[in-house]
Amino acid sequence: MDVILLEKVGNLGNIGDKVSVKAGFGRNYLIPNEKAVFATSKNLVDFEERRSELEAAALAGLEEANSRASSIEAIASITIDVKASDEGKLFGSVGTKDIADAIINAGVQVEKSEIKLPDGSIREVGEFDILIQLHADVTQVVKLLIVAE
Repeated sequence: MDVILLEKVGNLGNIGDKVSVKAGFGRNYLIPNEKAVFATSKNLVDFEERRSELEAAALAGLEEANSRASSIEAIASITIDVKASDEGKLFGSVGTKDIADAIINAGVQVEKSEIKLPDGSIREVGEFDILIQLHADVTQVVKLLIVAE
C-alpha cells in the first residue's frame, strides 16, 4: 500500500514522502491518526496545496516538543516509592502510567505513550534512565529512582 505522509513518522519518512507500507499499518494506524493519506493523484494534488500549512504545523509541534524537553531536563530525577521484598524485587511492577503520573506530579505534562521502557515494566528497586520521546526528532532522558517503602 502506498501512502503520502502528512507528518514525520520515525523510521518511515518525512512530510510529503510517498512510502510503501503494509496494508494493516496504513489502514489501522497511519490513516486513522491522520499521519498519512492514500497515494492517489487527487490526494497528491491536495497535499501539494496544503504543504506549507502542514510544514508550519510540524514546525510548531517541534518547537513545543523542544520546550517540553527543556522542562523535563530541569527535573533532576523522579522517585517512586513502592512495596518491595528484602531482595529488592517489587510486589508488582512500575509501568508507563506510574512514571507518567510521577512526571506530571513534578509539573511537566507527558502522555504515557511517550514513555519508552526498555523491558515493558520495571520489577526491581534501583536507578533507571527512562527515555521519553516527545516528537519523532525530540527525545529526553529522565532519571528514575525506584525505592522500597
